[in-house]
Amino acid sequence: MEGVKVLLVDDETEFVNTLTKRINKRDINAFSVGSGEAALEFLDRNPVDVVVLDVKMPGMDGIQTLRAIKERHPLMEVIMLTGHASVEVAIEGMELGAFDYLMKPMAIDDLLYKIEDAFKKKSLQEKRIGERAGGLED
Repeated sequence: MEGVKVLLVDDETEFVNTLTKRINKRDINAFSVGSGEAALEFLDRNPVDVVVLDVKMPGMDGIQTLRAIKERHPLMEVIMLTGHASVEVAIEGMELGAFDYLMKPMAIDDLLYKIEDAFKKKSLQEKRIGERAGGLED
């Protein structure tokens, strides 16, 4: 998955820093921020392929952040991370356009598979849009 850019959004600093390092070791460009507000600022300046978003965060929570991401970047794929008590919230996220969700703690390989699938979906959507735009120019 070389060249894939992922933004990790979680207020648990140690968790997100460790996860970022582990993902970067697998030839994926991973960046991290600690809040929904910081995620939106980052995405407005830096294009990424996939966002991995924690549901429970102080301030702007994961659902509010997901809504804002989808408004500003409709093709962005978002994977929600949730604890055991918030499966209902993760399902709400899916209804709002999240790609999928994972329960914390998750195996790194499970997360990597989800990132790969989300990246493929986004790439396919962009390709289809490009083909349609190309057809309109003829």
